[in-house]
Formats: sequence, structure tokens, C-alpha cells
Amino acid sequence: MAIAQIHELKAALAPGRRLLGLDVGTRTVGLALSDVLLMIATPLETLQRTKFSRDVVRLAELVDTHQVGGFVVGLPISMDGSEGPRCQGVRQFAANLLEVIERPLAFWDERLSTSAVERMLISEADLSRKRRAKIVDKAAAAYILQGALDALRARGTA
Repeated sequence: MAIAQIHELKAALAPGRRLLGLDVGTRTVGLALSDVLLMIATPLETLQRTKFSRDVVRLAELVDTHQVGGFVVGLPISMDGSEGPRCQGVRQFAANLLEVIERPLAFWDERLSTSAVERMLISEADLSRKRRAKIVDKAAAAYILQGALDALRARGTA
């Protein structure tokens, strides 16, 4: 399946399917799931990365269990708009994922998503550092996915 632009993603989804948001890090992958109406993103889990072959087995299980029709992958673009080594790693992860699980995939600019979630968890949720560490990746994935869902609705495609 090819990589789509975000505004093309809804048309590529089968009816009643969800989107899985991914915040791909070097040690973890935060995961979030949309509802079937593509309105709300909910944190799902944090996958501890091991070998890609093992990680993709867990992702395939989640895709089947939750009837996922496509992916939104956070792209860590630099503040100046350039793509550095982290973007290359995320793009490679996405390409590898699509070789195993054929679904439409779109990238979403994730600049400052983790820091925004961290600030919210500190100021509004008043969580300890240990508790924040356990949920920040899946919360960042939900933040990324919600941004994409909001963009789809704003364009009238959701």
C-alpha cells in the first residue's frame, strides 16, 4: 500500500475501519486508536521496541483486533521544517511496516507533540515523573492522531 497524503487517507479506508496512530521512537512506539467515526483518538498502549520482526507481530495483532484500516505516523520534523536522521528512521519504519501490513498510511507532523503532552501531564494531570514515563508515548500518539483527525474533519473528508 502506498503512502498517502493525510487528506487522501479517509477515501482509502474501508467503511467502519479505525486509524492507528503511531509515535515511533528509538525505544518505544506509542499507539493510539481512533473511533470508527474518525472523530476521537484514544491512547492504546506503548510498545517496547525489540526487533522489527517481533514488533510487527504485535502491531498485526492490534490491527486485526481493532479493525484498523490505516495508519497515521508521527513524523519528527525539525523546528526549521527540515527532516533529519529521526525522520529517516521513522520513514524506514513505515516502509517496513507497509511491507508486512498492507494498509493506507499517512504521515503527520509531530513537532512538539511529546513536549505538549508532557506539559499537560505535569500541569493538568499532576502526574509523577515515573507515571508520566509510562503513558507519555501513547498519549503523544493520541495527540498526533487527534491532530490528523481534526485536519480530516476540517477538510470535510471525515
